[in-house]
Amino acid sequence: MSAEVIRNLIIIAMMVAATMLTRFLPFLLFPAGKKTPKYITYLGTTLPYATIGLLVVYCLKNINFFASPFGLPEIIAIAVIVVLHLWRGNSLISIGAGTAVYMLMIQAVFK
Repeated sequence: MSAEVIRNLIIIAMMVAATMLTRFLPFLLFPAGKKTPKYITYLGTTLPYATIGLLVVYCLKNINFFASPFGLPEIIAIAVIVVLHLWRGNSLISIGAGTAVYMLMIQAVFK
């Protein structure tokens, strides 16, 4: 076998090992009969909101309010997400529709 094939096999093996570790480790650390530690419960309730907040900041960091289109696609998409989420309470619908509206805005309206 060539060195490239061996290198690729090693990379694949490492990816498989990392994936298996991340899938099985929680079951090994927190078995079914054992009480979940308080810090894990705390992280489980706070990290989703922190992650979404981080994504929002990352997505909005390069908006220039002083140049066309003045952040309008982002503002319109955020408004759609907020209204749909308040109306339906479904994250999948609100995020999916907000993404579709944003893509429509940047591809067709504010081209």
